[in-house]
Amino acid sequence: MSRTDLIADAFTIIRNAALIKRDTVDIPASNTLKAILDILKKNEYIENFKLMEDSKQGMIKVYLRYLSGKPAIKNIKRISRPGLRVYVKQEKVPSVLRGRGLAIVSTSKGIMTDKDARVGHLGGEVIAYVW
Repeated sequence: MSRTDLIADAFTIIRNAALIKRDTVDIPASNTLKAILDILKKNEYIENFKLMEDSKQGMIKVYLRYLSGKPAIKNIKRISRPGLRVYVKQEKVPSVLRGRGLAIVSTSKGIMTDKDARVGHLGGEVIAYVW
């Protein structure tokens, strides 16, 4: 099966695993997903992640986080997709749930949160919303 949107597939795997309260989940590895998972770890949406090598592209084991029995990631939504890219200027960087959520933005300086993009006066492609 060829995958056209690896990020959306990874988000679906994480969302479904959180709904059935799994501790860990394996997703296919890519540099973009490593950067996104690093942001989720820094903002305490996941416990940790670990790269596992195999003969193909590798896998990432994601350790999900739960707060009093409920998943830390209530929803994770892909915004910009291969069929419809969503770009924003520095003045229009979105805020998710008035700052309680997280927007992940791909900028010229790398993948970062909406808050970091606002501080750096950067716009770019809106990858996802997390809350």
